[in-house]
Amino acid sequence: MSRAVIIGGGFFGVVIASHLAQRFPGERIVLLEREPRLMQRASYSNQARIHNGYHYPRSFTTAHRSRVNLPRFVERWPQSAERSFTKVYGIARRNSKVTAGQFVQFCRSIGARLEPAPESVTRLFSPQLIERLFLVEEFAFDSSVLERWALQELRDRGVEVHLSAQVQSVHRTSGDALQVVWREGDRPCESTADRVFNCTYAALNQLGGDFPGTTAKLKHEIAELALVQMPPELAGMGFTLMDGPFFSCMPFPSRPGLHTLTHVRYTPHMSLADAPDADPLGVLARYEKQSRVDRMVRDASRYLPALARCRHADSLFEVKTVLVKNEVDDGRPILFERHAALPRCYSVLGGKLDNVFDIIERLDVELASDSRVTPGAHP
Repeated sequence: MSRAVIIGGGFFGVVIASHLAQRFPGERIVLLEREPRLMQRASYSNQARIHNGYHYPRSFTTAHRSRVNLPRFVERWPQSAERSFTKVYGIARRNSKVTAGQFVQFCRSIGARLEPAPESVTRLFSPQLIERLFLVEEFAFDSSVLERWALQELRDRGVEVHLSAQVQSVHRTSGDALQVVWREGDRPCESTADRVFNCTYAALNQLGGDFPGTTAKLKHEIAELALVQMPPELAGMGFTLMDGPFFSCMPFPSRPGLHTLTHVRYTPHMSLADAPDADPLGVLARYEKQSRVDRMVRDASRYLPALARCRHADSLFEVKTVLVKNEVDDGRPILFERHAALPRCYSVLGGKLDNVFDIIERLDVELASDSRVTPGAHP
């Protein structure tokens, strides 16, 4: 009998497994990951941004939580944080959902530092299209560093890790236990657990058996993350143009020398509604991955002309999953849902890596409410 089975070896699944191993030293904690390595899907294929609140002027709660969590993230995983680049946020003159004045007031309200960009930065942009530019404090993370940390952390904590493990179903058993069924190659496997944590991101609702599905509505996008080599004058910088159909360019530390380029209009290639019989990862595997980087560059270089000389090196395609209720305000709250029909089975979804602290806080509240849990160690 396991104390817990965690389904999904992305960043959130790894941290939850580590946390539970600390809470319940000596007890069996099992982590199941469908890929042959940890943290190879959404934890890798993203902008690698450690948010500090600036990105969410239409969602105060998300922005505030980012401001709280950024210093915690950097303190917990300092080797993963890339801080050496200059980060610039710009407000477009037209079609932006916030003005420069509103952006300044918003940053003040959440306590986020910003200052006017110097002339060496402003001259890079088109003054006809940009209202104002600001220097801000925001970092990038190196997912390869986090993967190495994950491997060592799980080993040190005694977590039982199964890779290339395709989970099929979760079932009730006699009493309060849960049974997780999976396959490793051709070998059928199962484990009985006190608790199950479904941290599979885009595949949250792809489990069979007695799993009831999330009550929260999800939406998926097939998204392209273009990786580009910047021209020399832009190489040590990151740019985000707010707040509407614009673009962002961030260093991608796990591929040194490259930046991510994303565009609100061209990064999403297609969207699909969540359904138990519509596996988003299967859709991605069959999708014909033709890059739209030329359109991203063409539009973004109107605002930042030097970007026209970037070189496309690669594109990462991944499923991006969001809560439908937050499409309007672009908020990224966590989903930590306890399934009433399947006691002590939880679905977990975090939109940003710094959300992990909010998830651990919710987990601790849940454990504290269970009279069977003996208090243990905390990180």
